[in-house]
Amino acid sequence: MNYALWFQLASPEILLAISAMVLLLIGAFGGVKASRLVSILTVAALFGGLALSLNFLLRDGFSEGADAFYGLYRMDRFASLAKVLIFLSVIACVIVAPRFFARNNAMRPEYPILILFASIGMGLMVSAVDLLTLYIGLELNSLAAYVLASFLRNDSRSAEAGLKYFVLGALASGILLFGMSLLYGFTGTTSFIGIQTALADGVPTGALFGIVFVLSGLAFKISAVPFHMWTPDVYEGAPTPVTTFFATAPKVAALALTMRVAIEAFGGQQDVWQQIVIFVAMASILLGGVAAIGQSNIKRLLAYSSINNVGFILIGLATGTPEGASAMMTYLIIYVAMTLGSFICVLDFNDRQGRPVEEIAKLAGLSKTRPGLAAAMAMFMFSLAGLPPLFGFWGKFLVFDAAVAAGLIPLAAIGIAASVIGAFYYLKVIKVMYFDEAVDVIAPSDSSARMALITMTALFVSPLGYLATLALSPVTAGAAKALFWSA
Repeated sequence: MNYALWFQLASPEILLAISAMVLLLIGAFGGVKASRLVSILTVAALFGGLALSLNFLLRDGFSEGADAFYGLYRMDRFASLAKVLIFLSVIACVIVAPRFFARNNAMRPEYPILILFASIGMGLMVSAVDLLTLYIGLELNSLAAYVLASFLRNDSRSAEAGLKYFVLGALASGILLFGMSLLYGFTGTTSFIGIQTALADGVPTGALFGIVFVLSGLAFKISAVPFHMWTPDVYEGAPTPVTTFFATAPKVAALALTMRVAIEAFGGQQDVWQQIVIFVAMASILLGGVAAIGQSNIKRLLAYSSINNVGFILIGLATGTPEGASAMMTYLIIYVAMTLGSFICVLDFNDRQGRPVEEIAKLAGLSKTRPGLAAAMAMFMFSLAGLPPLFGFWGKFLVFDAAVAAGLIPLAAIGIAASVIGAFYYLKVIKVMYFDEAVDVIAPSDSSARMALITMTALFVSPLGYLATLALSPVTAGAAKALFWSA
């Protein structure tokens, strides 16, 4: 038992946990006046976790990683890449929040602290190699998320979003826990590798139900069809910085966890879970594309866009190959940049009284009144649609290429056809901004931090982003290789 190694492997979570406890005391004694200080220290702690994760990701000889705490936790290239992406997303979400909440007289130190606790849970999720660690990490993230969704206590929409998320999240957690119980009962272990070994000779009926329930519970966390029902209402009702958070970091953690469970725990029975993943991917692509067409609220439209993109990402998982997993990670990196940029643009949609503007019709003529913001939003919409030469096209190309290589040609064909449907509602937003008569509702930006983040994400999803593939390709390939180490 090498406790020093174990603590070193879990150092990102340990640093964040200690920081969260200290900041909780600062917030308790300092009150509302400590909000700014707590936010700054939260960003500093997250940068510390980011640096530790980057160290593991770039360290030579750390391709397969190592286990800690009696096989409950693993730090490898896959987990470290996911944590880098999670921490970068969370840092952006903390930076853009104070201005929004200050406008509503609702900025309190609890917000960055809750984000920090959620980050610890997400770190555990992507390093989980046991059902117990999986559940602890997932619930730590979820409990913080329920409070964040209802953070604006005087806003009925926020309270409704928090209640809906809590009720449906509790149902999903129950489904997941029941599936885990069945798997433990029929395999005699909670270890992912132990489950894979126990199911190597066949899947008993009870264990099959367990696999279905576990994947159903995880499908809720990634807002995949048919467990997507909470997403549009929660995204619309929650404060926009919280919606930005929900659409990025937890999505990365849940998708990474789903990949690890499917490949490491159920990897020996790909024929069993592959059909489920293919159905969920196709349903998410089609429903996300069709349901978004009639949306008039930009946050609801982006919620269905999130569902749609999850479907495309799951195509990579359906292949069950290292190439598919690598394509998923590349798509996730691009997706986070596109989604962060889109929601930060939404955060900048305010009228001259400082009130948020969420109706798409009120963006009419934005290209004339705020040309830079309109250009950035158009770039994100085109990239989310997967139109070349923007970087969003590369993510879709990689998952389709992996699907064709794995023999899933019909799935790739349906995905390509459905991309055309998705392009329609993205183009609708661009049409309103560029071709409708200007209504001059959106006021000039009051945040240089938001504009800087919009600029950085816009540059990343532009054709310049293809230069990043030189660095991204070996990193995502190494992460996929670490995921398939037991194959």
